[in-house]
Amino acid sequence: MIKRILFATDFSRWALRAENYACALACSWKASLTVLSVAEFMPGLNPEYQVNQLYLADLLKQASARLVDLKGRAERRGIAVTSRVATGIPSEEVIAAAKAEESDLIVVGTRGKTGLEHVLLGSTAERVIRGAPCPVLTVRTEPTHAEAEESTPSSPITLERILVPVDFSDCSHAALEYAIVIARQAEASIMLMHVLEPVSYGLDFTLAHSKSREQVRDSWIARLEELASSCRTAHVRVEFQLRGALPADSILDAAQTLPSDLIVMGTHGRRGLSHALSGSVAEAVLRKGRCPVVTVRSPKLVAR
Repeated sequence: MIKRILFATDFSRWALRAENYACALACSWKASLTVLSVAEFMPGLNPEYQVNQLYLADLLKQASARLVDLKGRAERRGIAVTSRVATGIPSEEVIAAAKAEESDLIVVGTRGKTGLEHVLLGSTAERVIRGAPCPVLTVRTEPTHAEAEESTPSSPITLERILVPVDFSDCSHAALEYAIVIARQAEASIMLMHVLEPVSYGLDFTLAHSKSREQVRDSWIARLEELASSCRTAHVRVEFQLRGALPADSILDAAQTLPSDLIVMGTHGRRGLSHALSGSVAEAVLRKGRCPVVTVRSPKLVAR
């Protein structure tokens, strides 16, 4: 069960949609919510200098006041909320807080136009995903939509279909296990998907070659059926698809056309967002996906 959610925010307009998701999930799942705001204070700055002290004190004052407002909004929805203010490097403080809180999920906002430029600062989201001790839910907001998020009420958050791309690696198996947990709590269905990448063919399109392709296709379908059976054993509704084309393009198209409310996918976490599926697939999905994405690191690389 997902019972402890950590939401990291800088209270900017990019964070509003992420806040909506964090509160909606905490309310629906009866989970506790810790809200973290980080006053960035980079290494090398002398905390003894008066000007630095005044700068930091002002940041902490503003963050504390905004946390009070956010906590009030969440508590009115019946959510048990704890607020935290930290100073330092945002990504490091988020990871440290997740470990201290033993969080089951971290929620952060991302700014769509510049890829993984995060609401907190720079590449914070990427660093959090790389080092987090638990899965990370990134909620992307397009720059053109940010002002609308501020001026209009947020639309209700629903999780009815979860898209889970798999390549049958340890990372994708871990992602599926986490997706099953979410699906059971949200009473959602899962769409499993495997992408057959384009291959180069010779000039002889022979019958034997065609039979070989069919055998490969049948073997992948059989493996998808095995994973689907594990979902059904966990009492989760499931379907599966085998698609062609480039992995990132197929995932993004499936998420939009099905449509999906959430994508759950694995990531190695060794080199930024080097993904279990293929190279920068996770990064591409995070940059361009219209629905939120949960990234699940390989359990072999996660240390609490």
